[in-house]
This record gives sequence, structure tokens and C-alpha cells, in this order.
Amino acid sequence: MGRRNKKGRNITGIIVIDKPNGRSSNNVLQQVKRLFDAKKAGHTGSLDPLATGVLPICLGEATKLSAYLLDGDKRYHVTCQLGVITDTGDADGEVLEQLSIPNLTQQQLRDVIEQFRGKQGQVPPMYSALKHKGQPLYNLARQGIEVERKSREVTIYDIELISFTADSFTLDVSCSKGTYIRTLVGDISHVLGTGGHVTMLRRMESAGYEITKAISIEQLETIAEQGIAVLDKQLLPSEEALPDWPSITIDDQQISALRHGQTIQVLDYYKSAKIRLFDQQNTFLGLGEMTETGTVSPKRVFVVDETS
Repeated sequence: MGRRNKKGRNITGIIVIDKPNGRSSNNVLQQVKRLFDAKKAGHTGSLDPLATGVLPICLGEATKLSAYLLDGDKRYHVTCQLGVITDTGDADGEVLEQLSIPNLTQQQLRDVIEQFRGKQGQVPPMYSALKHKGQPLYNLARQGIEVERKSREVTIYDIELISFTADSFTLDVSCSKGTYIRTLVGDISHVLGTGGHVTMLRRMESAGYEITKAISIEQLETIAEQGIAVLDKQLLPSEEALPDWPSITIDDQQISALRHGQTIQVLDYYKSAKIRLFDQQNTFLGLGEMTETGTVSPKRVFVVDETS
């Protein structure tokens, strides 16, 4: 592919990876960054090494959208093995306890699952990336240290039983940001009168990006062998992110003002909203926030010519 710029290319867009089992999200991110020879890259929410599925990766100026995509809703398929509790809440952890499993009917299981639909408090697991005094909780957990974690409100929009056996069940879960699926299935298993841990976790959707749009790392490597121009065609446009956000078109003078951190006034406005910004050639410029009176302030504005 020729000699490359050591600093990487100013390439902008989004690639949705079907993350493989056994690799960290950051490991996958770094490989994608190398394949695209991108100067900047960031993902939109980590998946555990055991987990597979939708991992949107933002390149270049699209990294400015990462935090907003992280706030998006998620959907998972998850399998819980009943009767075994591990320290991590999944099959990668050490077994802490083995418990008997009551005889459960499908209806009993459905009744318990239904209790977890809607808003609820959830205590994050110790094996998580949340920080305590600057340290990720998983670092403390590996040292055998447990600290108090505050319950956080999450929302389970939909939860359906896909299948079950005498000692396991598989769910389809749609949820808000910040939901720990390991905690959810652990809580469900406790209500069932036993314990459990995750043996399979697959993210089917994240912030509107579905598994049908995802590409495997192996596929991406094969495409990369055909050259960087062919690889770039796999990128999704940044403007396709956050499709539910309203958009406005602004002129060159207004663009300049926003890029200098100033506010602008527009005539066509919405009732107080986060918005997508476009120029008069329909080029995506980034994100802003509009007040009820039509005052627009910049939030994440793309740098000129960064998409080249």
C-alpha cells in the first residue's frame, strides 16, 4: 500500500465492526486504526472480551461524535448459565459458588423476567471500567479490593425470552446506556432462587447501528489487501450518525463564527434541541445546540478539510 505518513491520515467516517470473542474493544480499535492508517480513532462503548457484536468505531473528525453515540440505546442477546456464580459475572471469571437450581417452568421464568422491564436501580459490578479515585474498578477487583458502588438508574425497554433449558436461559434485551447485562442476568438468577453468570453476550444494536451493518475484522483485513481506496469505501458517512437529531443549514459566515466558538442566530429553529449542522452544499459540519429563541452554540464542530 506504499509508504504511509507516520502520523496517520486525516480520514473521517464510521466503521461498524462485529467484534470477535476473546479480544478487548481497544485491541480491535487499534487494529482498525492501523488498517485505515488513521490519525485518530475511538470506539463508542467497550464490550467485554467475552462479548461479540456491534462495535462502532469513529475515525478522524467522527471521533467528536463518540460521546453522543455512547449515550445511545443498546440491544443484546445474552445467555445465562444458572447455578454458578463467578467473580466477573461471566465465563471468563473464577467460580465463587455453585448453587442448586430449582425446577422452573417457562411461565415462571417469564414472570420473573417481566419484573425487570422498565426503570430500575442497578449496582455496577466491580469488574467494570468505572473509576474509583482515578482507578478502574476492575484493577481494584483484581487486587481483591471491593468498594461501595452507588446504584444507578437504567431502563430495560424490552426483555424477551428466546430460549431456556433446565440450567440456562437466553434473552433479547433492549436497554439504555449504562446497563450492565452481567448484573441484569445475575439479578434475574437470584430472584429465580439460584445464581448465574453470562456465557454468551452479543450486541445486536448500538446507537442505531445494527449487526447487519457490521463487518468482521477478517473481512476488513481482506479488503485492506485491495488497497486503501477500496478500504475507505467501507466507511459510513458521519452525517448518518444521530439520525433522530434535527438538522439546520448555515452559511459561510455562520460557519466561521461557530468554528471560533461564537454563537449564531437562525430563523428556522426548533424547541431547544441538539442539532446537526450542514453547510449550503449539504456537507456535514458537526453538532450544535439550539435554544428556543434560535440561538445556536457550537458543541462539536469538524475541522476544515479534515475529511480529505
